[in-house]
Amino acid sequence: MVSERRDDIPSLTSSTTLITDPTALTDLLSPRGQLLWLRRGDGMVGFGTALRMEFFGPNRFRDAAAAWREVAARARVDDPIAVPGSGLLAFGTFAFSEHSTSSSVLIVPLLIIGRRDGTAWLTRIRSNDVSETPTPHARTASPSDRVTFESGPLSPDDYLAAVETALARIDEGALSKVVLARELVGRFPASVDTAPALSLLASGYPDCWTFAVDDFLGSSPETLVRVSNGTVTARVLAGSAARGVDTATDLQASLALATSAKDQDEHQYAVQSVLAALREHSPGVSASEVPFTLRLPNVWHLASDVEGLLDDASSSLDLIGALHPTAAVAGTPTLDAITLIDEFETFDRGRYAGPVGWVGADGDGEWAIALRCAQVDSDGIVHAYAGAGIVAESVAAHELAETSLKFRPIVEAFSSSPT
Repeated sequence: MVSERRDDIPSLTSSTTLITDPTALTDLLSPRGQLLWLRRGDGMVGFGTALRMEFFGPNRFRDAAAAWREVAARARVDDPIAVPGSGLLAFGTFAFSEHSTSSSVLIVPLLIIGRRDGTAWLTRIRSNDVSETPTPHARTASPSDRVTFESGPLSPDDYLAAVETALARIDEGALSKVVLARELVGRFPASVDTAPALSLLASGYPDCWTFAVDDFLGSSPETLVRVSNGTVTARVLAGSAARGVDTATDLQASLALATSAKDQDEHQYAVQSVLAALREHSPGVSASEVPFTLRLPNVWHLASDVEGLLDDASSSLDLIGALHPTAAVAGTPTLDAITLIDEFETFDRGRYAGPVGWVGADGDGEWAIALRCAQVDSDGIVHAYAGAGIVAESVAAHELAETSLKFRPIVEAFSSSPT
């Protein structure tokens, strides 16, 4: 359901110009309500709101794709830069479940500052409904209030019991894989500045997509889909291991992950679910033959890259609707896995494990799976999430430890201060 009637969508005017390469984009962030998409220093930061659209329920992706096509059709776009992320765009985040009470949103800023491959630009977006003009400026790093996290409704013991039950269902042949998540909850003053946490995520995990949309923020290693000039790509992650304490043990951890039958099986479920979803739009889509180990500061992942050419007019919004939820965040078969998730996860995932990213006026865009993330409520409650893939060879205690490892980026970001 769209938050406003289609005939109420305003006509937007977008104008993009080259600018001098700015400071680090995270230095421009506002204290709250940030709009950010960043990887290896490149990306976009948005200011103000020219248009906000909300969507709910099973048709949220289809409704968003249709609404965005109408927004783009009505807009006047002047974009001589013509690089991914320049021109008219919307930042977006989508709820994992069709039953979630969390909204899925597309937000068009009034002003965007971006940088990609040495090119920097500024985009101004005007709407008949909004007259304000934001003025971004470099900020001085300041510490955020430290957050102490506690277990949410699903305690560690409850999680262990859920994993054991899931393993029994797998042994019975009810399903092959299910991803079960946990929630941590913390609190800080409602007016707190969350930009320092984003800065720490961006600097600590530069190879991840650091994002912020509607007080939902994180740093995800997994590209759900990228669409650019008719090419579709994705990076699938499934299967993980803790980093070693030194060079020798780190290499051993990587080799053990690469040769683990359990992790290879989990990974293949995820790869095949992505390929199956994309083949309708890209019949020749393919994945790298052998997964590789991807090194992050806190974890090793098994990873595969996917690439193909689109043979239809699908936008990136259409494709995230086709892909979500992948086996990497739900399980296999999908419907059976979701049923089990609904049975055991005694909390609403909200936007965790849903798509987060941006879409341009031409439908191109970049979307990650929202992992290593947290939702900051207006009352200062912070909800952090992490999950693990359960397959036949899983050990409950190991899966609980994996979720603790995956919580680390968010817990540290909200518990530390920039230097």
